[in-house]
Amino acid sequence: MANQPVVFLHGLWLHASSWGSWVEFFRNEGYDPIAPNWPGEHDTVADTRSHPDEVADVGIDEVTAHFARIIETLPIPPVLIGHSFGGLITEKLLGQGYGTVGVAIDPAQIKGVLPLPLAQLRSGLPALRNPANISRAISLTEKEFRYGFANQLDDEESAELFERWTIPSTVRPLFQAAGANFSLHSQAAVDTANEDRGPLLLISGTADHTVPDVTTDATLRQYRKSNAVTELIKFHGRGHSLTIDHGWRDVASEVLAWLGRQGLDD
Repeated sequence: MANQPVVFLHGLWLHASSWGSWVEFFRNEGYDPIAPNWPGEHDTVADTRSHPDEVADVGIDEVTAHFARIIETLPIPPVLIGHSFGGLITEKLLGQGYGTVGVAIDPAQIKGVLPLPLAQLRSGLPALRNPANISRAISLTEKEFRYGFANQLDDEESAELFERWTIPSTVRPLFQAAGANFSLHSQAAVDTANEDRGPLLLISGTADHTVPDVTTDATLRQYRKSNAVTELIKFHGRGHSLTIDHGWRDVASEVLAWLGRQGLDD
């Protein structure tokens, strides 16, 4: 029998290879993990930075369909683990019947989530300040990365992570999420009432500026109409960088333990 596949889905401004430590960790635990690129993303950080236009103007539905096609090639339904907008895509895919379980780490806000804290607005400002950016690829400055991702790290680690993992990113999904509650057919909508989906774990970093804790709390409440398993784990004092910074293993170990409680450690 094939090992349990795991699909890691990254979010905006990080390259797929930022999951490298997680991929190795899960492979050593007997899983069969992959971390696919987003549409237009090249295989390396450097190449993606050199071709920013190729990642531009891609929306939530296109990214979801892209990962759905990858999932359909796997021998058995995978575990889905996403961070930030990858977390939102994880929720969408799980609601659509893809995957056996899902983990959404600091997931971008879905339709129906109302809180919009000042820190979240400031984190999204590099993209949202100009409506014309919706069709562009935008890069963060080191200062913007420090605020949105690495606010709980020292300057040295923040700078190292910025240089190692950040890429230009499509920002259409950010505009779609920001306007979700004003759109009848928003691409940020998730089937939160699905009774037949697999278990879902939400993870929040309580000091996150990009997806503040209150936003993840509100996401959990969106699932109240479903009897499917939906749980929330909080990492106190952690920011949006919690999947790539020096404490990543604490988060990965907690995810692994939760998956085991869903009967996936066999």
